[in-house]
Amino acid sequence: MSTGGHVVTTRVDVVAPAGTDDDADPPGPSGTARQGIQSVEIAMTVLDALERGGGPMSLTQIAHASGMGASKAHRYLVSLGRAGMVAQSPSSGLYDMGPALRRLGAESLRRMDEVGLVSQYIPGLRDRTGHAVNLAVWGDHGPVIVRWDYGAYALPITVRVGATMPLLTSSVGRVYLAHLPRTLTEPVLRAQGAEPAPAEIDRITEEVRRRGCALTSGGVIPGIASVAAPVLTTGDSLPLVVALALPERAASPEVLEDVTTALLEATSAMSAELGVA
Repeated sequence: MSTGGHVVTTRVDVVAPAGTDDDADPPGPSGTARQGIQSVEIAMTVLDALERGGGPMSLTQIAHASGMGASKAHRYLVSLGRAGMVAQSPSSGLYDMGPALRRLGAESLRRMDEVGLVSQYIPGLRDRTGHAVNLAVWGDHGPVIVRWDYGAYALPITVRVGATMPLLTSSVGRVYLAHLPRTLTEPVLRAQGAEPAPAEIDRITEEVRRRGCALTSGGVIPGIASVAAPVLTTGDSLPLVVALALPERAASPEVLEDVTTALLEATSAMSAELGVA
């Protein structure tokens, strides 16, 4: 979340009348009311509007983005301002995220178990494609496999959890090569005995970013094709990488297209889970 310029909370003593529709519970799926506070859910649409706005917003902009009238939006902004979730600049009158919301965001990031959250998606991706799925993080000596879920197809060999993958010849490594600064990747390349020409790294980087994924065949283990894609993270965290491994004999263009689509959809959902839109 951006801290932006200096803002302070402005208090305006306008409150929603008691007994308005804002506090009514919506009916549940079966027609019975579910316990909840609808006004809290509506307030979240105001905060969502601020998040999507990408910067300070006027009352009119917030009302339009949250789908409510200006007077109703203003009442919610007043309450959110009192709670420190929203702040209003005294000079411009624009609204932005408040100090309490920034603290919540920072604490949420601190508590986030990125590997644990991403791992929840791994079995579904394996079941959807039928192929082995692995998850990698960046370690001191390059990409490290931290999870491997076997698929329905027998592979000549599998990579053990804890193994470090080569940057240049593995799909996982190529994703990191494309998404990390060269100050991180060049020492690893040298340590792994691979010193490609800068033009080769540029070619790999361009291809991975254009496709959104990296595809290798027999690069690490003969007989295995692999496609990998990044899971983007927030803040200073390095990306994670998810890869599918399948027998080369099964890697027809049609199959590769299907598994790549499934992988990109899954990694997009994983990135969203970690707070990246």
